[in-house]
Amino acid sequence: MFRTTLWLTVVTVAGLALGFGREWLLVDAWGAGARTDGFLVAQFLPEAIRMTLAAGLLSSAALPLYQQLDVERRSGWVSTQVASVLLIGILISVVLALAAGLWVRLIGPGLAPAAQHTAASSLLVLSCVIPMLLLHALAAAVGQAQQRFLVAGLGSFLYNLPPVLLLLQQRGASDERSLSWAFVAGAVLMLLSVLPLLWRGGWRPWRWCWQRRDAAELYARLGPLLASAGASQGLVLLERICASFLGEGAITLVNLARKLVNLPLVALMSLNQVVLARMAQLGEDLAARRAALRLGLLLTAAMTIPAAAGMIGSAPSLVELLLPSGMQQGPLPMLLAWFACVIVFGAWNALLARYAYAIGNTVLPMRYELMGSAVNALALALVPAVTGIAGIAWAALAGCLLTALLFLRRYALLGDPLMRRLPVLAMLALAGAWPLFLLVPGVWLQISAASLYAFVWLLLLGSWCLRIARAPTLVSPG
Repeated sequence: MFRTTLWLTVVTVAGLALGFGREWLLVDAWGAGARTDGFLVAQFLPEAIRMTLAAGLLSSAALPLYQQLDVERRSGWVSTQVASVLLIGILISVVLALAAGLWVRLIGPGLAPAAQHTAASSLLVLSCVIPMLLLHALAAAVGQAQQRFLVAGLGSFLYNLPPVLLLLQQRGASDERSLSWAFVAGAVLMLLSVLPLLWRGGWRPWRWCWQRRDAAELYARLGPLLASAGASQGLVLLERICASFLGEGAITLVNLARKLVNLPLVALMSLNQVVLARMAQLGEDLAARRAALRLGLLLTAAMTIPAAAGMIGSAPSLVELLLPSGMQQGPLPMLLAWFACVIVFGAWNALLARYAYAIGNTVLPMRYELMGSAVNALALALVPAVTGIAGIAWAALAGCLLTALLFLRRYALLGDPLMRRLPVLAMLALAGAWPLFLLVPGVWLQISAASLYAFVWLLLLGSWCLRIARAPTLVSPG
């Protein structure tokens, strides 16, 4: 588990780093204003689909089904799913393209009419990426079943590479249409990279195979996952809508904060894929799956708590160092710090959901995630109007906490010694980082102090992980 997670982290970090570079170059070229807001609105739906698939939506449903099949049935199953996701991808692309103007007005109602028109033209081109994203996600699921994680992990890097190269070359001379086509080129590279995985799975482009039962079974599993993912992305949409009314450039600020917060989560995404595959292999062995879950939760804490604490303590300096000048004086550092708190509890929720996915139960996580999303949506409707842009992160934190509580109660983990200590440690670490945010002057001094603080927590939690991993059973530290 550790070695696979490490290598998958290495290939994924390149993709997320390139994605952040893409956002930085975009703001540097066009500024944090109406033009950038407009393109981010156009990019929202394709990017939401890509990030949802990258988080394991399709693989969470497909992997258990694929592993249950006899070897001789797998090639027909893969061919059926290739045909089905291709047709659905084309349908989604057509719906996005035909109603591009309507989608833009829905996502960015506060944009100026000229910005909405440009965004609609961009969305028309960006809609072409959807079929390729879906095929890539299916190939990634097949690759996970074959214990081939690295090729699929390169998807984000390949997707972001053409836009980054275009922005590096043209800078402020770049335009929305050429940038949109660069994303299409990135999607083509993604798909080409995983075609060998589909080939090894038995797919042949000249051999048509359609098993209605196989397709229906996959989409029956996908239904609850889509509801959960739809609610999650709907909340991001609400964030964009709220931000569009908070002034010019607010959408860009929220997007940048999200991108910065996602950078430390690279290893977590890799860990979730590996733990899901491991728990799916364990099947009905409840004790072994529970042990894998508890170790996964501890590893997740060891990754997210130091990262979040370090990000909170150094948020003003990170913004000054990594983003175009002047942004550190605005609300972005505080927004980034609050979003960093969200990643700790949201990360646990993702792993707790996969505990159910591993045995094919996609309904239970959907119910709990929808409840958390409802709280988040209610808070989004009330809090940002009073508190400003930081209220967007507070609303997300409220939803995450409720979802985590529901999962832990359902799995009878509220009384578990491990789960009693982890939230306390998380709150101590995050609260201890705020004095660094508020009091430490100077970019490099603040970054150094925050890094040292995060490193101390990494050593503490990392040593705990090693003790647990070497023990025959999972116990709390004495």
